[in-house]
Amino acid sequence: MHASQRQLFNQHFSQKRYAKVKELINTAYQKEVAFRISETPIFLTSQLRAQLLEACEEISETLLDPDFKKKSQAAILPGQEVPGEDDHTTFLQMDFGICDDGNGGLIPQLIEIQGFPTLYFFQELLARSFKEAYEIPSHYTSFFGGLDREGYIEKLRKVIVGNSRPENVILLEIDPHNQATAIDFYATEAAIKTPIKCISDIKKSGKDLYYINEQGKKIGVEKIYNRVIFDELERRPEFVKEYTLNDEVNAEFIGHPHWFSRISKHAMPLIKSKYNPYCSFLSDLKTIPDDLHNYVLKPLFSFSGSGVIINVTKEDIEKVTNPEHFMLQKKVHYQPAIQTVNVPTKCEIRMLMVWEKGAPRPVVVNNLVRLSKGEMVGVKYNKDKDWVGASVALHDARG
Repeated sequence: MHASQRQLFNQHFSQKRYAKVKELINTAYQKEVAFRISETPIFLTSQLRAQLLEACEEISETLLDPDFKKKSQAAILPGQEVPGEDDHTTFLQMDFGICDDGNGGLIPQLIEIQGFPTLYFFQELLARSFKEAYEIPSHYTSFFGGLDREGYIEKLRKVIVGNSRPENVILLEIDPHNQATAIDFYATEAAIKTPIKCISDIKKSGKDLYYINEQGKKIGVEKIYNRVIFDELERRPEFVKEYTLNDEVNAEFIGHPHWFSRISKHAMPLIKSKYNPYCSFLSDLKTIPDDLHNYVLKPLFSFSGSGVIINVTKEDIEKVTNPEHFMLQKKVHYQPAIQTVNVPTKCEIRMLMVWEKGAPRPVVVNNLVRLSKGEMVGVKYNKDKDWVGASVALHDARG
């Protein structure tokens, strides 16, 4: 990480400035954030930035394979088929653990990949709040590809809204106002004017979808910026009223649900890159490795880390009855590379990408960071710790 910028930040850090960050976030949309904001952004060196961008390019090649849809078809489970799939994903996220490269430096290692939108609009607010509260120089940015704030919002508006009127483009979720990520929904609505709708709000007339606005007027739905996942839809059937994702309708998905399935842990064994640790479908495993302490066992169809076995044993593997639904992945060892005012912190960087219609490949536009002092990245592993939680990576836009 950028040592001099880190040292400067730590010297000027204060709880008052940190409180200002949280105040800026919590008052932006009069919605208190539901997850912990870290005390600090991270600062990338030009070398680590270049590695992350190279990793995204290499890994994207797997998705450009003309046979990728065929290879990923098994990822779409029965009952989760959705009409209207497009040629490629619209949104793409790659999560990298920052690890020791064995030569005293750092290297990103792929942890997860996701064809589903994440906190695109909240991350803009978070970076802006850090920069304002800590008086970070304006040439430090979280954006990539030469984007500034206006260009970034416009790119997302073009991808999500396009030529439609914002009122005809809905952000669709289950019980959206009570989701942990609700603040991102409010940030999205503020930036591009797309209304936030629960799936239970959506009504059907034949194949046409509509909702009733605050004035009691029927508003047609042309596009669905989809934030619904089948896992939660199946857990909360009380929210399914007239419309469900499986219905054939006259509306376009901006982020088709199939890509959540296709570009997921299911895609990891297909990726060949120095930035992707060894992983294999359990069903393809010829022999069980002797050094299982160096591996993690992951169910392919789970969300937010549920069902992951960190300290895997031979017995854990042998009792799996559906090995085609699991993968064995080589562990990566996060480097505590972020110097704080006390104990160094580990980090995971999620590169946020978009793939516009007609574009030859996805491009990186922003990032998300999670800081951790626990065994794993996640709230339950970082309770009662400081300098952990949600963050963002900043880099010098001048080069």
